[in-house]
Amino acid sequence: MQVKGRVLIIAGSDSGGGAGIQADIKTVSALGGYAMTAITALTAQNTLGVTGIQAVPADFVAQQIRTVMEDLGADCIKIGMLHRAEVVLAVADALAETAAGIPVVLDTVMIAKGGHALLDDDAVDAIKTRLLPGAALVTPNLPEAEALTGLPVRTVEDMMDAGEDILALGAQAALMKGGHLEGDRVTDLLVTGEDCVGWDHPRIDTPHTHGTGCTLASACAAGLAQGLDLVDAVARAHAFVAEAIRTAPGLGQGHGPLNHGLTVTPFDPKN
Repeated sequence: MQVKGRVLIIAGSDSGGGAGIQADIKTVSALGGYAMTAITALTAQNTLGVTGIQAVPADFVAQQIRTVMEDLGADCIKIGMLHRAEVVLAVADALAETAAGIPVVLDTVMIAKGGHALLDDDAVDAIKTRLLPGAALVTPNLPEAEALTGLPVRTVEDMMDAGEDILALGAQAALMKGGHLEGDRVTDLLVTGEDCVGWDHPRIDTPHTHGTGCTLASACAAGLAQGLDLVDAVARAHAFVAEAIRTAPGLGQGHGPLNHGLTVTPFDPKN
């Protein structure tokens, strides 16, 4: 299989394999891209929750980024769990030095599926001031959108307002994920300032949704790395995640992982 699209993933490790770096690598690979990594933290977790987090020194996170970019380069950067403000600042500095002009997909990972906090409070402000401005795409769920904007997000209209606020903070686009809203349908909104594109689909009744946000953001990053425009990249990512949820293997006793082993026709720029 021809590999198209280099994605540098900056995120934490999930020992259970369902989210974080593990989900990111599997997603980018399934979509025909090439995944590289800078690991920001190690977590001990499974489908029942997070039992511990081991920090990676901020200077070593930056060293991983510089080392990859000096040799392999990247067509898109995907940022996930950053854990601490000093890591946010180190990542921002390293990307400013080595990745100017490369699109960034920022998944504002703050809380694990089981409720464990994955981002220190002071890191939120650092993300808003150092990483969010200029990001090609920010992909918050609704609690994360509330933390970023200070707005209550309880309806689809609220999602639009929060998305506009995220753009006002400097992002180029915001994919507002509506999975936390009540109801038997899920609505996601892509807010770009010029337009708003929505995806509305039936909610899949399953506990096996661990890593959904990581997977969606990485799938978007793979699409951008492969030259898809933003709407097409998000549309393909949505289709991938929906099928990965629908065919989840049912592992674990809690929030199980998706099926990242989907067979997907790789992107061909000639088609």
